[in-house]
Amino acid sequence: MTKPTLYVAVFGGAVSGSETAYQFAGRGIKTVVFDQQTLPYGKIEDGLPKWHSKLRDKEEGRINEKLMHPNITYVPNIQLGTDIDFNDLMDNWGFSAVLLATGAWKDRPLPVEGIDAYINKGFYYQNTFFIWYNHFHEPGFSGLHHDIVDGAVIVGGGLASLDVVKAVMIELVQKKLKEKGHDADMFTLDRSIAKVLDDLGYTLEDLGIKRCKLFYRRRAVDMPLSPMATDTPEQLEKAQNVRVKLLNNFITKYLFEFHECHVPVGKIVKGDQINGLVFQKTEVIDGKAVPVKGSDYEVEAPLVISSIGSVPELIDGIPSEWQTFKIANNETCQIEGFDNVFAVGNAVTGQGNIKESMKHGNELSNRLMDDFFNWKEEDYQEYLRLTEGNLEGQVEAISDQFSDKDLLSPDKIDALDEKIKEMQEKVGYDGDYQAWIAKHLPVRLEDMLGVVH
Repeated sequence: MTKPTLYVAVFGGAVSGSETAYQFAGRGIKTVVFDQQTLPYGKIEDGLPKWHSKLRDKEEGRINEKLMHPNITYVPNIQLGTDIDFNDLMDNWGFSAVLLATGAWKDRPLPVEGIDAYINKGFYYQNTFFIWYNHFHEPGFSGLHHDIVDGAVIVGGGLASLDVVKAVMIELVQKKLKEKGHDADMFTLDRSIAKVLDDLGYTLEDLGIKRCKLFYRRRAVDMPLSPMATDTPEQLEKAQNVRVKLLNNFITKYLFEFHECHVPVGKIVKGDQINGLVFQKTEVIDGKAVPVKGSDYEVEAPLVISSIGSVPELIDGIPSEWQTFKIANNETCQIEGFDNVFAVGNAVTGQGNIKESMKHGNELSNRLMDDFFNWKEEDYQEYLRLTEGNLEGQVEAISDQFSDKDLLSPDKIDALDEKIKEMQEKVGYDGDYQAWIAKHLPVRLEDMLGVVH
């Protein structure tokens, strides 16, 4: 027998989405998680470089545990704005609330006029690059191929750009070593390209590799490589020293060039391909990168990769501002113009790290339960008490006890369940979460190589 309850839709099942859904489910709130991909792992699967295999498996295991909660229904391969129209969702479905945990899958545009016309013509963005990098080893991989060539230019700053540089250098060195009869796998090179080359008696020059170049608009001391406090001059100095140390360690291990205080202002085109960028030097004044007039110069390169950050993919019907969702209330991350639509995780915070995404999902879901739904733990315990034993009269008892909670009626819940079941059938999902994951989890490189990393 269906009982009155709250019913929440979460769009996105990765770190913040699964944590949000799990918190709701733990307080008895019926929750459905729609994910736009076959697997609910988001950038844990497609953005976290595959050399982080242990971290990936750990976090995906956490997501699995949460999404298997009995109060959570999972629907894969359903994208908000494409498979479900947002306005139709709000007008005709009738969820108690909608949570947008859709992440940040769109690359922030590189501010060079006309550069996007050369995507896949010597120019790549970070997100598509790592989708390829994480999966191209899989038998039958049919995604867009990305050519890695020597002398690439990477534009960006922070850990993500260092991952791009590292991946490029690993691919270059691995290929050249193989030509010389050495099979150095990615996991070995991950530890240190310099050490592998030293042990084999090679230099990059011996291999004919020129290195890739990373250009950053601020100084090395400004690069956000560590989440340390910078509130006092002493804290700032310590944080800057750590940033420089981390960057230098990365350069030592992965053998790339770093150029600080540069911004791209133009492109170099050869035929129908990008052949480099025009850079302008900057100076940091009051924390801002200020261009230096007359300092422009060309840097030729057969490949350019932009790694300057990610923003949410905007959805028709959802208000936006500055390339992200427009937020009316920073405490609840309520979407402008909608009382019961909220954004969570990287879709609103702009912070892509795992810890912050999980924290935001946890804190926001509990804040909404306490303050928006007015559904506290003691309410849930009373709900459990009322639903024990004889079924007769439960619906009336619940409705009377929680008349101020806006619980959905059994008829509305059944109607939602029917719509959700139709969506599951549409994508061929029979509700067996574990079987679905086992069927669709891709082949892991470490298993193909027989290595423990």
